[in-house]
Amino acid sequence: MTMQTPYYIVYEDRLRANLEKLLKVSREADLKIIMAFKANALWKTFPIIKEYFTASTASSLNEMRLSLEYLGNDVHAYCPVYTGSSFPDFLDGCTHITFNSLAQFHKFYPLMQAHERKVSAGLRVNPHCSVIDTDIYNPCKPGSRFGENPENLRNGLPEGIEGLHFHALCESSSYDLEAVLDAFIAQYGHLLPHVKWLNMGGGHLITRKDYDTEHLVKLINALHERYPHLELIIEPGSAFTWQTGDLVTEVLDVVEDAGIRTAVIDASFACHMPDCLEMPYKPAIAEAMPDNGETDENGESEACHDGISYRLGGNSCLSGDYVGDWKFSHPLKAGDRLTLLDMNHYTTVKTNMFNGIQHPSIWLKSVKGDLVLLREYTYEDYKTRMD
Repeated sequence: MTMQTPYYIVYEDRLRANLEKLLKVSREADLKIIMAFKANALWKTFPIIKEYFTASTASSLNEMRLSLEYLGNDVHAYCPVYTGSSFPDFLDGCTHITFNSLAQFHKFYPLMQAHERKVSAGLRVNPHCSVIDTDIYNPCKPGSRFGENPENLRNGLPEGIEGLHFHALCESSSYDLEAVLDAFIAQYGHLLPHVKWLNMGGGHLITRKDYDTEHLVKLINALHERYPHLELIIEPGSAFTWQTGDLVTEVLDVVEDAGIRTAVIDASFACHMPDCLEMPYKPAIAEAMPDNGETDENGESEACHDGISYRLGGNSCLSGDYVGDWKFSHPLKAGDRLTLLDMNHYTTVKTNMFNGIQHPSIWLKSVKGDLVLLREYTYEDYKTRMD
């Protein structure tokens, strides 16, 4: 079966492999792992995820509703700010609500007290430990708007706060978590005997092949020994769908200027792979030669010195809609297909229809090898966004 490009394709076997690994860690470390929708909201794959995990973290009413409808009723909410109009809905749908500041807690806690259903209140704190090099993804950089500071909690927590939350990682290792935990305990450890749960946020890239899961399990079990009353929670985003899907595109034209060759594809970095421009980063391409100084998915160094160099240019009118360069063993031409790897997490959830560019279709390859169309987009999708 030849599918029309561009299209995303998700591989069920890879998704299940990630879920199995997460489930193993969850059991060995007595660690509650909940799914962060901000990394992936492809709800037509939720029946697979639901076989392993049913709890989620939501940072909007839409994410909360998606979980309640397709994943499960154990929803942990965190928003930088809540509004008077949205908070009652969060109360109706969530099991846990974490506040970003004491001011937000004091504003909304009376509503929690009066609510007919018990919802656990938490407070986000800032561990002031930066282990992320890219500022746009660093919640602990100076001037961060995320989390309460230790000087405001020297005398303890207000009555009603049952949990603490910190988030300081991004596609990070267990050793990064260890550094953050040390900083967190140094500043907030005096509060831990007085709470029921600790949410250590997202950014735990447990399913990356070089991630030291044994170290993570030891780290979490040591935390259990020190604070046996605490329920320990993490909310990975990327780890659920890391390297579980690709974006297949076609070269439509090849242009050259100032000695730079650009292969123009039928997809857009700005529209369909925005993290490539935002982070920025250059995704691996299956048909390209290994890149100088980069590592493969196993973390092993690869290099190439020959080949023909190309940028990839997107099909939008944005001048900066390109990424590069890659080397290929042969000249690229119109009609060549290119597979951009690892385009499931933080990809489909961030896409847009700038320029009216058509969204790629989304497919699932089942463990039996069947190709299932999950979504195909039309003019009506573009039109109704402004309806």
